[in-house]
Amino acid sequence: MKKLSVLFAAVMMFVSVGMAKAQKMATLDVLGVLNAMPEKKKADADLKTFYDTKQGEIKKKYDAGQAKLKQYSEEAPKKTADENKAREAELQKIQEEIAQMQDKAQKDLQAKQEVAFGPIEKKLNDAVDKVAKANGYEYVMDANSPAFLYKAGADATAAVKKELGIQ
Repeated sequence: MKKLSVLFAAVMMFVSVGMAKAQKMATLDVLGVLNAMPEKKKADADLKTFYDTKQGEIKKKYDAGQAKLKQYSEEAPKKTADENKAREAELQKIQEEIAQMQDKAQKDLQAKQEVAFGPIEKKLNDAVDKVAKANGYEYVMDANSPAFLYKAGADATAAVKKELGIQ
């Protein structure tokens, strides 16, 4: 009985090693490739310029608000309560405008990133697909993460869902 279990274990190890070798896998430094692409470098530069412009506009508004705050603080003792209350409301409005400008700048930057990086990502994925098919790779993994970039072969998703009773 002991010999049979040792023989079974040896056969299983041989079969597992054989199956693991049958799958062709490759890794890819996605970040390294992306950073080497001229399109990505240009997109990064354009986005930085856009970001710097928006930050400049926000800083200008902030500096104007700070100047008003200083002025109003110095003049507050000489003004009436109603005037000080109105000035306080004005400063609050400036703060809200700055917050809105920051939110809008963030959303605009995100939208620009999606537009700029979409074609770059597609180009990279197309290249990965072409190389994987040409070299017979079944799996291409990002060298910096465990995420799959390309997968060939049978898809077991439907069978697993059926087994779990999920539609």
